[in-house]
Amino acid sequence: MTKTFAEKSLNRAFLGMLALVSATSIVCNSCNQKKDKKESDKVIHKDHPVAKIVPKIQDENIPPEKRVVYLTFDDGPNRGTENLLKILHKRNVCATAFLVGKHAYGSKKQEEDLQLLRKDRLIELANHSFTHAHNKYTDFYKNPVEVIHDFDTAKDSLKLYDKIARTPGRNIWRLNNITVTDLKSSNEAANSLKKAGYKVIGWDLEWKPTNKMALKGNHEAMLKKVDSIFFNDLEKTSRHLVFLTHDQYLRDADSINELDLFIEKLQKSNRFIFRKISEYPGINEILN
Repeated sequence: MTKTFAEKSLNRAFLGMLALVSATSIVCNSCNQKKDKKESDKVIHKDHPVAKIVPKIQDENIPPEKRVVYLTFDDGPNRGTENLLKILHKRNVCATAFLVGKHAYGSKKQEEDLQLLRKDRLIELANHSFTHAHNKYTDFYKNPVEVIHDFDTAKDSLKLYDKIARTPGRNIWRLNNITVTDLKSSNEAANSLKKAGYKVIGWDLEWKPTNKMALKGNHEAMLKKVDSIFFNDLEKTSRHLVFLTHDQYLRDADSINELDLFIEKLQKSNRFIFRKISEYPGINEILN
């Protein structure tokens, strides 16, 4: 029978005794974002990149049996943004939209969707660069000065002054207590973003697309992955999971329904709390 994180407490006493004589370290690295072919071989593992130390956060507002899920959606405003908002309101659940500056002004519909996002109480907005690296990630990250300029341009044009950011095409983390870089060639640019005051957030779990840009697989498979991450302590911060997918995958009825079912079943399990990314532990600290 497959265990879930809720069963962990049943094994605590036994595991505690074993810990006196042995220690087990589970390390699992991954890169779930699409990468340039020239760099793809540098990724060691392909599931869930993990910081060297998983911070244990004591949050008095989270009951011991609960876990926190941060729903995040990249590349908006885009096709599917309006469908995303409908799902969030149907389930009354909050989320974070990581916006691309040029998308916000790419068409009249995208400008209208940006206004919908700004006014929506369930959504907060964060920085996903202005150009999305023009989808040429290798060249983009070779020039840290240009990376900072690109994020600053998005910050100013979209008025995203809290400086919470996610890098395009890379799963990078830069907080005071978490440093993760999926590809070493992005290290200098990532460090430069942190020095410029950006709190860079990656993800623990991504719902990827098919080649037709629809959600790949079903909600049941994603629920099992959520369970597995928590049970095996693969999240960057204990009891906190950052989930990623993209607005543009929410264009067909099946994808919309699958995301809706995913959120619904997380809610009905009564094991999860949903929060915006600005509430992630340590994200509001002044960076060293």
